[in-house]
Amino acid sequence: MAEEAAPAQLAAKQTRSIGEVINALRSEFPDLTVSKVRFLEAQGLISPTRSPSGYRMFTEDDINRLRYVLSEQRDHFLPLKVIKSKLTSWDRGDELAVPRDSGPAPEAYFGGAGVSMTVDELGRASGLSRTQIDELIAQGVLNPLDLADSRRVFRDEDLAIARAAHRLYARGFEGRHIRSLRLAADREVDLLAQLVTPLLHHRNPKNRRRAAEVLADGASAGSKLQENLVRAKLRRLLEG
Repeated sequence: MAEEAAPAQLAAKQTRSIGEVINALRSEFPDLTVSKVRFLEAQGLISPTRSPSGYRMFTEDDINRLRYVLSEQRDHFLPLKVIKSKLTSWDRGDELAVPRDSGPAPEAYFGGAGVSMTVDELGRASGLSRTQIDELIAQGVLNPLDLADSRRVFRDEDLAIARAAHRLYARGFEGRHIRSLRLAADREVDLLAQLVTPLLHHRNPKNRRRAAEVLADGASAGSKLQENLVRAKLRRLLEG
C-alpha cells in the first residue's frame, strides 16, 4: 500500500514523499512503483531519511541518486550488484582508474579566454549575418549571456559554434538542420551527466574535481568517437 503524504513540516525542509518522488520521475521511468523504490532501499542503493513518524524523506540528492540507479539499469542493463559497487566506491572517495590516454585536464577543457563580444562583433568574427545569429539563438544553438545592464554578450564557445555554423550555412544547411546537431549534443550531455551524479551526491571539492575530470575526458573521447564514426560511414557512402 502506498505511503501517505509526508507531514507539512517536511516540505519546509525541501524533501519529498515517496509518492512525490515517483510522480517527479514518472515521465522518465513510467514503470517506477513504490515497491520498486522500497526494494532499492532494502538493497542499500538509496538511503532516504525518516521523519519521526516513519515517513521516508527524499532530498534532491536522494532523487538524483535514484535516477542514476534507474538509468544504469535501463540504459546499460547493469545488475544492481555492479551499480551498488560503483556507488559504494564513490561514497568512500576511492580513486577512479584513469585511462592511459585520458583527455585534457578540466582547466584546459572548460577554461575560456574571457572573450566577450556583442552580436555585431560576433557577426564580424564568424561571418554570420544578424538573421542567422538570431535564428541560431532561437534554435538554442547559440546561448548569449544577458548582463544586468541589459547588454547581451557572447563568449569563447559561442564564437567557435558560430564559425562552425557559418561553414554549415555555406554548404546549404538551414537552422533546423543545425538544431538537430544541437539536440544530439544535448543527448550526449545528458549521458555524461549520468556518469557524475554519484560524485556530485556529496558536494565537496574533491568529488567536484573528479566529476570535472570525468566530464572533460568523457566529452573529449565522445567527440573523437563520434567524429570517427561519421568519417567511417561517409567513407562507405563514397565507396558505395
